[in-house]
Amino acid sequence: MEPLSRESSSDESPTQRRLHAIRSHLLPAAAPSDEDDLRSAVQANATSGELVRGDHYSVVLPEELQKGKWNVYRSARSPMRLISRFPDHPDIGTLHDNFVHAVENFCDYKYLGTRIRVDGTVGEYKWMTYGEAGTAREAIGSGLAYYGLSHGMCVGLYFINRPEWVIVDHACSAYSYVSVPLYDTLGPDAVKYVVNHASIQAIFCAPQTLNALLSFISEIPSLQLIVVVGGSDENLPSLPSTLQVKLVSYLKLLSEGRRHLQPYNPPRPEGVATICYTSGTTGTPKGVVLTHGNLIASVAGFCQISKLYPSDIYISYLPLAHIYERTNQIMAVYRGVAIGFYQGDNMKLMDDLAALRPTVFCSVPRLYNRIYAGITNAVKSTGVMRQRLFQAAYNSKKHAIMTGRKPSPIWDRLVFSKIKDKLGGRVRVMGSGASPLSPDVMDFLRVCFGCQVLEGYGMTETSCVISCMEESDNLSGHVGSPNPACEIKLVDVPEMNYFSDDQPYPRGEICVRGPIVFQGYYKDEVQTREVIDESSWLHTGDIGLWLPGGRLKIIDRKKNIFKLAQGEYIAPEKIENVYAKCKFISQCFVYGDSLNSCLVAIVAVDPDVLKEWAAYEGVQYEDLGQLCSDPRARGAVLADMDAVGSEAELRGFEFAKAVTLVPEPFAVENGLLTPTFKIKRPQAKAYFAKAISDMYAELSASDPSLRKTS
Repeated sequence: MEPLSRESSSDESPTQRRLHAIRSHLLPAAAPSDEDDLRSAVQANATSGELVRGDHYSVVLPEELQKGKWNVYRSARSPMRLISRFPDHPDIGTLHDNFVHAVENFCDYKYLGTRIRVDGTVGEYKWMTYGEAGTAREAIGSGLAYYGLSHGMCVGLYFINRPEWVIVDHACSAYSYVSVPLYDTLGPDAVKYVVNHASIQAIFCAPQTLNALLSFISEIPSLQLIVVVGGSDENLPSLPSTLQVKLVSYLKLLSEGRRHLQPYNPPRPEGVATICYTSGTTGTPKGVVLTHGNLIASVAGFCQISKLYPSDIYISYLPLAHIYERTNQIMAVYRGVAIGFYQGDNMKLMDDLAALRPTVFCSVPRLYNRIYAGITNAVKSTGVMRQRLFQAAYNSKKHAIMTGRKPSPIWDRLVFSKIKDKLGGRVRVMGSGASPLSPDVMDFLRVCFGCQVLEGYGMTETSCVISCMEESDNLSGHVGSPNPACEIKLVDVPEMNYFSDDQPYPRGEICVRGPIVFQGYYKDEVQTREVIDESSWLHTGDIGLWLPGGRLKIIDRKKNIFKLAQGEYIAPEKIENVYAKCKFISQCFVYGDSLNSCLVAIVAVDPDVLKEWAAYEGVQYEDLGQLCSDPRARGAVLADMDAVGSEAELRGFEFAKAVTLVPEPFAVENGLLTPTFKIKRPQAKAYFAKAISDMYAELSASDPSLRKTS
């Protein structure tokens, strides 16, 4: 399969055109003929103060844009050129090269670990080395060739994180197959669409997902081979001979491949590595085409910001079908890190953490918010003296961290050691992505767990990392500086009153350019042109601003906005992120429209907190649903939301005026969340239509000024 391409008006590459533009702008009288001259010119401008506005984290390139402003930002770590390869290993151009490097340098190091025994019981972690994984990927790749797959064909992965997922992905890279991750939580219709759209010929699945696959197998004519991971051949069902589909176990494929080993068929950097289908919040999934070069560039740049070591241990539980987890693992391979997998049950994650004792823990704000709420609620229940001790320890340690001093170890011994043990006691760095993390929560994690907490920003279309915090940066509330493998600019959004020349902070839609940007949406040139302009800038749809020091802050979303009846623009995700700090709230959906003058909210409650409140207040109830319907419970939650909103300085029209409590969490299974835990807003509106209508009717009855406009 060839990568998608976009027409160019010049024989020059985009990188060459950018380099030429910088040269001509810097030295119009005598353009330099080589990069050394360009470097001298850039450094001269930096020294004179004309280039560097960011002081440390990023620099502004002297590139004249439409309005004559120099507002293309690049990482201060690599101001002269964009990174597209690992500086220490420029020979690594593909995922195959990356794994070969790991096998050559870390052959006997632990690589893939799991706790699940053959009999299904749980024990200590058992490890496969990098060398053993290399042998397995050769057998799997050879097995696929034995069953008739030719290079360039698409291979689906339809099961949750486990070592076999990674080995299959390595096999795809070694033999030039294109991996297509399928979220195990995708419904049958979405899976069927992706399989047909990508013309997938082989699918690796688990016994749990096999039945779903078989329910529509007659409707996916491209499929030739199904490989069941975790099952045995004697327990596999027989398929009608008319289907022309082979069904084998992973162990059988492994065995066949070992008996019929094939030489590698390595890809080229410009070859397609994967098609990642993003579920989105509306419409059918879009296939994001990423090359080996895209992924290597992203990780090579990321490695300049965040450091991992062969002594590190990483826990894998975020979906491997998501680019966030995939990028973390590509980086781990480059550094020779050990990767331990969770059991497959999020409810048992804490037990896995205690057994693995990882040094690197990456998660999403949804989980970090729950950790924050759990610890703060636990502290409140310990009594006045212990609360005061915790607050004194917290304030002292936070002040030391923010001022760059080493905190007193006494606070860890007295207060924080038990908290640190919750994640195994050895975590030295936490990563956060997928959505904004509250600054308060970030500071809280830094203090309580005594480790670096780094927030990053990215998307599937940019091979993950657009920007990331520096390890030395103690300021929270931003997503760091540009990945050294890309450039960032902010584009005016007049309808939202955001402009790149705003003072004191430039604001606008975040646009990205560089070797990390995807090749396009598979078989969809129309939507590709909607997000990538003629100058190769990817328009993210996110609104950002530049903070002092060249740090990027996400402040809004271009698409998810609406007007209230009085004409005020609302960014619901911003408000939902504020309300996420309420102790009663597990999840929150804020709704409003141009026919109403105020907001309402649907809250999926934290059952433990709400039940504790009810016990304290003496509120009787039969079940959680009845408690959620109690007006006193709604009043308590709304009061807490008001307090948190006031603290966050929400504007008056940004406060929810009514709330409906629901006992059932928003989930992928009930159609309210994407697999990356973003709310599907149109679906949520339909799902809660009656509750929304009832809240507005109640508000209108109590206050005529809030009646719906016609």
